[in-house]
Amino acid sequence: MKKILLIDAHPDSNRLTSSLVNAYKRGALQSGYDIRTIIIRDMEFNPNLKFGYEKRIDLEPDLLMAIDEIKACEHMVWFHPVWWGGLPALVKGFIDRTFLPSIVFDYNESKLGGMGWDGYLEGKSARIIATMDTPTFYYRWIYNAPSVNQLKKATLGFCGVKPVKVTEFSPVKGSKPKTRDRWIEKVLQLGLKGN
Repeated sequence: MKKILLIDAHPDSNRLTSSLVNAYKRGALQSGYDIRTIIIRDMEFNPNLKFGYEKRIDLEPDLLMAIDEIKACEHMVWFHPVWWGGLPALVKGFIDRTFLPSIVFDYNESKLGGMGWDGYLEGKSARIIATMDTPTFYYRWIYNAPSVNQLKKATLGFCGVKPVKVTEFSPVKGSKPKTRDRWIEKVLQLGLKGN
């Protein structure tokens, strides 16, 4: 049974993102997948990596649980809004505090002329489901998809996760109920396939 971790990375529970998370979960459960969920907004932790990697701050229980879930899953699905082209601050803080050396990666001086690393999340795959008001073509071609690149390449890919697929829904602002229903159905189908 495939272990799938859903990461709800929207700071507000009363948004389209919650409907997308629920749709994926319904589909995945219907197909018999083992589903776990992390809801970042409900976690208690300090999002500030105060000393960078120079001094380790003790990890709060919610972060320790999240790290265990990330390590245990085979596939993770990140649901987040795009704000100012990037990830919401709470999500960035979650990543800063959990995606740490010796936990999800380590530097490896024998690679890339002393600048290499080893990712400890190899063998896992992921999907990013992002919502935004910016039209998708503009976000990709003018802005070069900054939040997707950050999460897909500089975080998940860096730690060995591949493939990382992306689904974007936009523009959310002004979208009609029929359009949102179509997006929710698409995510339900992704859940049914565990993709």
